[in-house]
Amino acid sequence: QVQLVESGGGLVQAGDSLRLSCAASGRHLSSNTMGWFRQAPGKDREFVAAISWAVNYTAYARSVEGRFSISGDSAVNTVHLQMNSLKPEDTAVYYCSSRGGLGIMKNPSAYDSWGQGTQVTVSS
Repeated sequence: QVQLVESGGGLVQAGDSLRLSCAASGRHLSSNTMGWFRQAPGKDREFVAAISWAVNYTAYARSVEGRFSISGDSAVNTVHLQMNSLKPEDTAVYYCSSRGGLGIMKNPSAYDSWGQGTQVTVSS
């Protein structure tokens, strides 16, 4: 079982930046895919970004491409989400997730481990 702990959320103004971090423990994740999802009130959980360390491949939701960047260090089981040019519509609880295997999946049901989430609020 993988344990995930997010940090770095907060309240910012539109145009600001935030960096979220996710620390993973439980087993080595070099062959896993790590993802970030977000959920706004009254909405479904949606894919934001993911990284497959073993093949060094990343993917982004169209709504964040060019503004967000996912990175990480598999040696220390840490993944980050750098969020620039934040917009009010980015306001949500952001969740770190993990799944075994190299393929990047955008459906939350494909991920078997989840963090507790961190709140990101962007004011206009």
